[in-house]
Amino acid sequence: MKKKLILGVLLITVLLFTACGNDEGEEAAEISFGVTPWTSTVPPTEVASLIIQEMGYEVSYMETDAAGVYMGLAGDDNDIFMDGWIPAHEVYFETYEDEVESISISYDEAEQGWVVPEYMEDINSIEDILGNEELFNNEMYSIEDGASITEVIDELIEGYGLEMTQVNSSEAAMIAQVMRNMENEEPVVFYGWRPHTMFRNLDIKLIDDDRGYFEESSVHVVVDKKLQEKAPDVYAFLENWSIDIGDVEQMIVEIEDEGRDPEEVAQEWIDNNQEKVDEMINN
Repeated sequence: MKKKLILGVLLITVLLFTACGNDEGEEAAEISFGVTPWTSTVPPTEVASLIIQEMGYEVSYMETDAAGVYMGLAGDDNDIFMDGWIPAHEVYFETYEDEVESISISYDEAEQGWVVPEYMEDINSIEDILGNEELFNNEMYSIEDGASITEVIDELIEGYGLEMTQVNSSEAAMIAQVMRNMENEEPVVFYGWRPHTMFRNLDIKLIDDDRGYFEESSVHVVVDKKLQEKAPDVYAFLENWSIDIGDVEQMIVEIEDEGRDPEEVAQEWIDNNQEKVDEMINN
């Protein structure tokens, strides 16, 4: 009888240990973030990543351009993208409508458009560039080819009848070129958006787009539709996600200008906003 009791206890212990092991295995499932080479992508991704890790998941990152991120979401290569710009990215939602969805707005009132230095006092709208394209060597600087906004810019150039060529490069290369021009107070026009450190570091202004090619954007959390089944608690957290655009811009400054570690900056934001974090994860 005693032996049977001992064996029974051992069996129960083994079963409990196995069950716990399976739960831990499930908790350690990997969640992958799509990451574009834009500074605006980093702070929300880092904050969400730390929170999701605290929820018991491992995380990984797939770095690519916007088109690659959405293709990855549709193809199960990544689960989450924290920097979906609407309406600029609507083309991707149309292309992958069966696989991809927006589940929350991270922040809105994100301005974008053509930007010039403040010293160009006579250039306050895109209309003002008409007939003055040679001032800019018939070029405007933009981000990497493949981003959906580059198609909008090409349409704008054609729609306004501008004799301009869009010069595409990385965000960093674009800003470097702009800074070289501005050092000598030379004319320059380029694509800009908020949140971004450029508006804190450079004396620049967004110029008017009277024909409406650029709309004020909202930035969305975009996921693979399978995420709800794969990690329902993560899905629920991201449904509640939001962050202030000013906080994002401040974190970008600390990461890009002050050289602070992105994870450290993100953890500091979490520590300073614990009540908000608790609300987002329904604690």
